[in-house]
Amino acid sequence: MYRTILLPVDISEDELTSKAVHCALDIARETGAKLHILHVLPISSAIINAYALGYAEIKDKATLKAEEELSKLVASIDLPDERVDYSIAFGSPRDEITSTAEEIEADLIVIGSRRPNISTHLLGSSAAGVVRYAKISVMVVR
Repeated sequence: MYRTILLPVDISEDELTSKAVHCALDIARETGAKLHILHVLPISSAIINAYALGYAEIKDKATLKAEEELSKLVASIDLPDERVDYSIAFGSPRDEITSTAEEIEADLIVIGSRRPNISTHLLGSSAAGVVRYAKISVMVVR
């Protein structure tokens, strides 16, 4: 049923990531789908200012840390190597997730989400944004 599943993760949120990984992995095993894991490093004004002042190593260190964590996550996934890959993006999580889904021709996005609280009602959550703007099916895991 599914050929490619996009699994956006936040490497700093172990519990949230773990739940989404288990769900996506079950679906990938059942359908024979490939699993593409994506971590988005949001660009905050502090990072933009630091980068503008010549601190490019901030971006490099963030990328290296994310690469390290994603490599560990991929190694822990029980699927053949040719069915698992990953990428790192910089920018708005919602925009990067939806554009990556189009680029890799995903037919399902599996994303973790916390219970809504006042900040998500005021600011919105990445999962809610993905659900609103994705052109494919989205499964939200809590």
